[in-house]
Amino acid sequence: MAEKKVTWLELFYDLLFVAAVSKATHVLLHVEHGSISIEHLEKFMLIFIPIWWAWVGQTVYNNRFGRDSTTHRIFMILQLFFVLIMTASLDADFDANYAPFLVGYIGLRGLTAVQYLVSARRRDTKLRQETAIFLGTYFWLGIVISCSSLFFDSWVRYLILYAGIAVDIIVPLIGRTYLIKTPIHTAHLLERFALFTLILLGESVISMLSVLQSDKFTSSSILFAALAFILVIAIWWQYFENVEKRVDKSKQTAGQTIIYGHLFIYFSLSMIAAAIQLLFVEQLEYIFILCFTFASVLIYFLSVMFVFHQYRFHHLKLSLKVFLSLTGMLCALFLLDLFITASPHLILGEIMLFFIVFAKATA
Repeated sequence: MAEKKVTWLELFYDLLFVAAVSKATHVLLHVEHGSISIEHLEKFMLIFIPIWWAWVGQTVYNNRFGRDSTTHRIFMILQLFFVLIMTASLDADFDANYAPFLVGYIGLRGLTAVQYLVSARRRDTKLRQETAIFLGTYFWLGIVISCSSLFFDSWVRYLILYAGIAVDIIVPLIGRTYLIKTPIHTAHLLERFALFTLILLGESVISMLSVLQSDKFTSSSILFAALAFILVIAIWWQYFENVEKRVDKSKQTAGQTIIYGHLFIYFSLSMIAAAIQLLFVEQLEYIFILCFTFASVLIYFLSVMFVFHQYRFHHLKLSLKVFLSLTGMLCALFLLDLFITASPHLILGEIMLFFIVFAKATA
């Protein structure tokens, strides 16, 4: 399979998603009565999933069929406008901006579906044409279902919207037989998802800045920011060392482990970024922030292990002993803090230590 490079337009496309990710993460910072309400946790997921899927849709299309042509650039530039509309509409008060959000999301998904149908008309192999026709046709099912949500109100509107998004997400899983026959460019796809991972790590950097600015550079805030900085570096080191040196980029697959596994990686990185701020301000009840912080780390740990396991070189695959040891370490730290009330600095220090060990053991 010929090498596929990330284009400058793809990088610019990512740039516009930075604000969308930031707005989704900000929803987790709404504290009420010592906890993050179920409503805001739900809103975080409901906002984040369409952002992720809209980005994934165009990224995977580019991976399989994208060409740096004038037509392709026009399609992506049009999508950038819909990204702006969708991002501007994102807010904890979802109801107020529902219509522009739907326009932005449907515009993105509709253009991607059209691109598949245009690609199906090219002179290409029969298998690639069949794949493009399948995706370009059946993606419209989810789009039409989501569009029909405009005719309803209250919770029914959201039920129909996300039923359409769910159908959209399931289509590639149903069409796996087509996708296996037209495999992804693994190196390109890993690079694209790694670049989006950098965007999520940037949210933790913003959290560090918020800590330093909120406490006017006291010794406490500087120490806390230093621990958070080492934590982020350890996450970066573990993730990108694996992407760069320990995975087989020539492996040909449907890419679904990378695509769907990264949803949970991105979820957890947003949660970790929020946890850094929430730990320092100490507005949450101790048990809640403890569970929230360790849950975010556990989700990240499990999802990263799952995604990279399939693509690791066989001689570098991690043993069950290493996996159980890391899981045991995380559980032991959580139980220790559960019975002995720990300061925010200590909790962050423990998480930092875990990620250093995690990076050392896997990278």
